[in-house]
Amino acid sequence: MKRAHGEKLRLCDALEKIADTLPAADRLNCIGVANAIVPLLRNIHQYEETVIFPAYEAALTGSDAKLASTRRLRAEHIEDECFASEVTEILLAIGHGETVENAEAVGFMLRGLFESLRRHIAFEREHVLPMIGVVDAG
Repeated sequence: MKRAHGEKLRLCDALEKIADTLPAADRLNCIGVANAIVPLLRNIHQYEETVIFPAYEAALTGSDAKLASTRRLRAEHIEDECFASEVTEILLAIGHGETVENAEAVGFMLRGLFESLRRHIAFEREHVLPMIGVVDAG
């Protein structure tokens, strides 16, 4: 889990760097990030949903309110993957030389994704991981 969080945070840093350098973002970097986003998130989400969340749910026996947390986290996975697909299209376009017509809007979109991912990680570190016996995930 620590490695998965590290990979997602590196992705967030890369997205933030692109957002900060728009409209003159490094095209090759945009392509590299675009090609990594969706597969990375899918792999990590699958791991969380098949290993981490069941362990968390087992630790929360009898707590409907806390079980709602994993439903929300699963829903966030779907939202993040959909959002990541949209970001991928934009980054590929930039990487292939399309002009960034509205750098502020693209930057806002990138920030929306990486801020969502960082919030998700923070929740897992503060609530999920301690319940399954992971003391230091950071």
